[in-house]
Amino acid sequence: MGRHTERSTLAACVAQVVDAVAADVPLGDDELRAWLGERGLGLVPVADPATFGWAGSWIARRPDRETGEPRAVVMFGVPSGPIWDPAGTADVILDGFVIAPLELATWPPRPAAAIAAGTVEALVLAPDATAPVHAVQEARALPGGGLDGDRYAAGAGTFASGRPGSALTLVDAEVLEALAEQRGAPVDHRRNVVVRGTDLNALVGHDFTLGAVRCRGRRLCQPCAHLDRLNGGELLRPMVHRGGLRADIVSAGTIRVGDALTPRLSPPA
Repeated sequence: MGRHTERSTLAACVAQVVDAVAADVPLGDDELRAWLGERGLGLVPVADPATFGWAGSWIARRPDRETGEPRAVVMFGVPSGPIWDPAGTADVILDGFVIAPLELATWPPRPAAAIAAGTVEALVLAPDATAPVHAVQEARALPGGGLDGDRYAAGAGTFASGRPGSALTLVDAEVLEALAEQRGAPVDHRRNVVVRGTDLNALVGHDFTLGAVRCRGRRLCQPCAHLDRLNGGELLRPMVHRGGLRADIVSAGTIRVGDALTPRLSPPA
């Protein structure tokens, strides 16, 4: 059996904190952050880990007793001490991380069986970042890309395409109605799919289908300054935690107005 490495101990400690199987936790930094993001979590650096106290579990890096190389351990309590040290480390803290929810609005995660189904009310595309949006009755979903004819499938959106959660955006019709009533004007939301009847925030970390197209909820689609400017201001704060969902397209197919949004009972692959 090989020796522990910095990456293997970090993966093992993450698994310990989130109650997962260690072999399921990726070793690469980007892959690990994406894996946590699908579960609504992120790694937050600790500013002063040597004096940090936390009434719960956090992860510190300490030097291996034999090699001096960094290895991860699970810390706990105020003051904190190691409760799990897979590699055997010296009592010196190099740095540390807390695993925390990305959005308190989506925490704790709800099981898919507790999320209501919804219905697609509108499909909206724009050919590039500054072009006006237009509604369509159906759109071809491209795995790893987006909706055919939309700026993110073409790599011409305001933000980078190809990252997890960049392919598809969804928003709640009832939220748009409430915002329009408050503002006295419709919201130029620029989301791809308007749905009604489901809880989009709860779909972070879950697979779901739009008609026959399988998708994966990645993170909340929070409002940004660009969207605020397009709507003449005063939209940013009212849309926090109400801006919809960012998702990946897992399988190809056609999404149509009137299709069902159905949460899947199986966990993400």
